[in-house]
Amino acid sequence: MGRPTDDDEFTDFVREHGGALLRTASLLTGDRARGEDLTQTALARAYAHWDKVRAADEPVAYVRRLLVNSHLSWLRRLTNTEQVIEAVPDRGDDADLQARHAQADELRTALRELSPRVRTAVVLRYFDDLSEAETARLMGCSTKTVNNSVGRGLAVLRELLATSPEPTSRRLP
Repeated sequence: MGRPTDDDEFTDFVREHGGALLRTASLLTGDRARGEDLTQTALARAYAHWDKVRAADEPVAYVRRLLVNSHLSWLRRLTNTEQVIEAVPDRGDDADLQARHAQADELRTALRELSPRVRTAVVLRYFDDLSEAETARLMGCSTKTVNNSVGRGLAVLRELLATSPEPTSRRLP
């Protein structure tokens, strides 16, 4: 067999990292469908410049940056007249599955209460497990700004989720 093509390498990249990128995008947007659109946009941009992405020290960090930048650009373009309506998720018959969906919905709802910048900091730090420095680099701000944003975000999430009968699937410090 010959050398893998760019398409093969990109396909392997998407197989390996696509799920994590989609999860991040869904948490950033608060909606699975918009998360899918955001992921598709970021991956399309990555594909168009695959040589540059592949040559980066951390290609997944490069694509995650594309994802965050695309999300923040979308938020800036969003006008006051546009309303985002969340689709009703399909619930299965399994009670455990329903409970997990309910917890995930509750967390997404709580995350939507945060400002876009604070939500981005919380998602990158606690759901993508990035360091403060990496989060700051992706957001284009200082680590102090990340710490302040995360602190405010966690305080709001604790308050919003405190009335929950069950803890969310991810413990917040």
